Amino acid sequence: MRVVFMGTPEFAVASLNEINTNSHHEIVGVVTVPDKPSGRGQKMNLSDVKKYAVEHNLPLSQPEKLRDEDFIETLKSWNADVFVVVAFRMLPQSVWSIPSKGTFNLHGSLLPQYRGAAPINWAVMNGEKETGVTTFLIDEKIDTGNILIADKVTIGENDNVGIIHDQLMQIGAKLVVKTLDGLENETLKPHPQDETIELKHAPKIYKEDCKIDWNDTIDKIH
Repeated sequence: MRVVFMGTPEFAVASLNEINTNSHHEIVGVVTVPDKPSGRGQKMNLSDVKKYAVEHNLPLSQPEKLRDEDFIETLKSWNADVFVVVAFRMLPQSVWSIPSKGTFNLHGSLLPQYRGAAPINWAVMNGEKETGVTTFLIDEKIDTGNILIADKVTIGENDNVGIIHDQLMQIGAKLVVKTLDGLENETLKPHPQDETIELKHAPKIYKEDCKIDWNDTIDKIH
């Protein structure tokens, strides 16, 4: 299938590379954030996804606004069957509704648990024994669309976010290609997320969330 890939950090690059080098699908366009000045010298900072796209001569778009008409026209001109989103921004319907096979997202948790910006962090902070990655079809809300497939990893008692991040990055990349194959063959049956269970959330993490209360249990502190 013809694929447009949308993402920003290193976590997304693994999936982009897996499609580009280890699948029969074709990357026809890459979308990432605009370059931003950072640090003392205000040097322009390129996203990891942009660096990969440039190195591999992939067509690239870096829209300031996702509803911009020129950007929408660029997306349509790529004539993709499916959009793949990994660690990017929330998409408007005018974007995710374009491809015939839909737009799916790779999320770093076993949905519906840990919807939000920091799923890996909260799973570790809450002492979960397992987590995983889920591909789901994007809809109007955040992380609520119909599930395509999921894969699990075990969280060891001494695992930190870095270890789990790297494990999920690798199994997530393979899950993205498996999802593409399933959508192409029409063997996947998207199913709604379970809204009847008690949900744990994964909002953005701020400095105050990182303070340690030394009166907590040893397990919680660890």
